[in-house]
Amino acid sequence: MNAPIAKAKSTRVDAAAIVHSARTVIATEAAAIRALEPRIDGAFVDACRIILACKGRLVVTGMGKSGHVGRKIAATLASTGTPAFFVHPGEASHGDLGMILPQDVVLALSNSGETDEILFILPVIKRQGIPLIAITGNPDSSMAGQADVHLDAGISAEACPLGLAPTASTTAALVMGDALAIALLEARGFTSEDFARSHPAGSLGRRLLLHISDVMHTGTGVPMISPDASLTEALMEMTRKHLGMTAVVDHDQRLLGVFTDGDLRRALDDDGVDLRNAKVSDLMTRGPKVIGADKLAIEAAQLMEKYQIHALLVVDEAQRVVGALNIHDLLRARVV
Repeated sequence: MNAPIAKAKSTRVDAAAIVHSARTVIATEAAAIRALEPRIDGAFVDACRIILACKGRLVVTGMGKSGHVGRKIAATLASTGTPAFFVHPGEASHGDLGMILPQDVVLALSNSGETDEILFILPVIKRQGIPLIAITGNPDSSMAGQADVHLDAGISAEACPLGLAPTASTTAALVMGDALAIALLEARGFTSEDFARSHPAGSLGRRLLLHISDVMHTGTGVPMISPDASLTEALMEMTRKHLGMTAVVDHDQRLLGVFTDGDLRRALDDDGVDLRNAKVSDLMTRGPKVIGADKLAIEAAQLMEKYQIHALLVVDEAQRVVGALNIHDLLRARVV
């Protein structure tokens, strides 16, 4: 049967009391975090050494609210260079213990250090010689005593006024886990490119992994004309390829210049230009901004922003045009 929902004793909202309550919670949890700093000592270093030497994966486990925190810690570790996953301790005793292998390391979370579901599986873990790192709020607990390394995340008080709901204790455990993850990240020399590889669908992944070659138009999709082409021919090529410009190339497709919408507007505003008889080479922009196919797509975006242009030609080492892209291609790829 579901527990009855507690009813508010009063519908009157005391704004001052609400603000005081929230600020007290923040102050209490901030104090719990500050208390962790002097506990980052030799034990913390030993925990990092064990994880860095691990040939398998870091298996995180915890029950209840500690389990929720453990899932987040495992996710943070996995995305920052430490292979990790979460195992529910209750499920572990019913088959999931087979997921933990001798080459792994176990990171167990429990504020009391006396969580039955975790203590029940510890003998099996220890018999396999699997190193155990425990994060608890009680250095004298059973889990702390069985751990190869104990990290003290104890608090003086929960933020809950009843002293019951895990609040400051879960915050302290989470911060200790974050401290582990970032210390390991730096020890491994983990880079933003490494981070992007584990987040290929995220904005950072797109910025650091997507190359010009992934988004550029190629082959017949690249607007190109000869320098002898007429203005009409240039406009027809621009219209067909929908990039707002066309490359002007020699017979080997080496870049001579670019003709853009801006060049057209300038020509229309110049009374000295004979639009009927002008060749595109007379109106094109020489020495346009270009980019290589091996560059990152974000570099194209930065180049466009810097020079206030909306399209780029892609060239190889011999200055042959091999592709083209515009700002809309970058927007579709969600690079910008």
